[in-house]
Amino acid sequence: MSTQSMPAGRAAAPESTLFLRKATGLVRSWSVFDAFIYAFFSINLVTLGLYIISQMWYLDGGLIPTLIISAIIILSEVVVYAGLIAVMPRAGGDYVWQSRILGGGIGFVLAVTGWWFILWLWTPLYADMLRQVFFVPLLAVLGFKDGANFFSWDPNGWMIVSVLMLVFVTVVIALGMKTYARMQKFCFWVGNAGLAVVALFLLFGSPEAFKAGLEANATQLFGAAPGVFDATIKAGQAAGAAAQLWGGSLGAIFLAMPYIVWFNLYPNWGATLYGEVKGASDFKKNLSGMAYALIVTTVMAVVLFLLIDKTITWNFMNNANAAYWAYRLDTTGKVAVPPLNVWPYPALLAMFLTDNRILQFVVLLAMSMWFFGWAGTIFLSSTRVIFAAAFDRLLPEKVAEVDARTRTPIYALLLMVVPGLIVSALYVYNLLNFQSLILAAVVVIAITYLGSAIAAIVLPYTKKDLYEASPIAKYKIAGIPTITVAGVIFTAFLLFLLFERLLDPNALYGIGYSINPNGAKNITSLVFMGALYVIALVIYFAAKSYRKSHGVDIDKIYKEIPVE
Repeated sequence: MSTQSMPAGRAAAPESTLFLRKATGLVRSWSVFDAFIYAFFSINLVTLGLYIISQMWYLDGGLIPTLIISAIIILSEVVVYAGLIAVMPRAGGDYVWQSRILGGGIGFVLAVTGWWFILWLWTPLYADMLRQVFFVPLLAVLGFKDGANFFSWDPNGWMIVSVLMLVFVTVVIALGMKTYARMQKFCFWVGNAGLAVVALFLLFGSPEAFKAGLEANATQLFGAAPGVFDATIKAGQAAGAAAQLWGGSLGAIFLAMPYIVWFNLYPNWGATLYGEVKGASDFKKNLSGMAYALIVTTVMAVVLFLLIDKTITWNFMNNANAAYWAYRLDTTGKVAVPPLNVWPYPALLAMFLTDNRILQFVVLLAMSMWFFGWAGTIFLSSTRVIFAAAFDRLLPEKVAEVDARTRTPIYALLLMVVPGLIVSALYVYNLLNFQSLILAAVVVIAITYLGSAIAAIVLPYTKKDLYEASPIAKYKIAGIPTITVAGVIFTAFLLFLLFERLLDPNALYGIGYSINPNGAKNITSLVFMGALYVIALVIYFAAKSYRKSHGVDIDKIYKEIPVE
């Protein structure tokens, strides 16, 4: 692939005026193993996984069967994305596939909304996880009780973490894919080493030792009152803690999935980067990388929660989650402060089995690498979607410029970072009731995935020549293209998730327009989400009109596969 970036808008022969230049300027600097680590961190067990699962304290479906069954279904997503990558391994992923298979307007609106606008909303959520797994536990172990409580509860502490996180993310992405790959490998090995130590403490610990360790450490580190173990269980029961590790009807298990997919729906998160992955046209390698990330994470989650049940006990863990979130999400002022007055981070609880502060600090620091190896996922994938849209001339040429040294689209990155900072302030301080808009954070992403699932279904029929020439053409099930079969399964799953999230017929989630008379109706979030799609549509038609006035036909661009 050529790595030379030609100036935007240069004079060219008629056949080359569709795109900005003959090469993107990006280079394939990642191996398949790098892509695997990225996928592994994208469904991050320690940060996103523990954070989301802790909020499922009131659902009846057993956690372990929910994890396993949802992972089996999500394997259809892996097949869809591995196939699409093999057919068109280009930077931009969903945007490129949808725009070339379903049409430019559909591809632009779905991908830009799902990969650009909505990722701004994830910025304060990432920062929330960072303060819970890094600042709060490490400051407490170092003896800074007030500092730990400041970052745990004060909005100013949350905002400081948001800013620091944005600085870190900006730097590691701006340094380029090679540097990012080295950083995430380091975090991968150190983070897993930390988790192994946590697992050993849980394996050889006992409920009695944990209770004693909790009473001693929670009191000393966070100022909890004596009797915190029993008080936490009582507070959780009062909040309505119901989640169990096993059991629950099949219906209850499926109704837990619209929540758990906040964590495990993203093995494809690196799909937009495969224009920079060596061997991206190899279907089997793409499939194995994403599938192993999903399977390994699911197995690790099951093992971890079994170990938690053995020593911390699921009874305490779920009641602690319930007590914490019931208080934090309370809008009535009637819920009491939880006896354990910080987020019940399982790694921190496990390290209460020792009173050695140095060991606690080292292990918790190692565990924080799960966040730092994952942090770049918030913007890295999105920059390639923005870049691809600019390369197609739907956004200003400047956005498609690539730094000559790092091969990073810097201006595309700024279009994520600056709005992310603004959204963080709105969210953290709940200005304009912004925290009520969280529904859009996962729903819009699922809608984007739905577009790619439909594109996968019709690909063998609407782009027959392209499909037949690809490495996936030989894979069929009962004579039907495998990518079509997987697309149907994944589409059905996404429609189920969207139906439950948006209409909430069982009044379980409280963030959509519930058709249940007893359910909550979050109109603001729906309006916000709709407004994002309208803005994307306006940008599309405005750009199309502008380019047409300058002699560029956007429709012709979408009839061509982007160059590399």
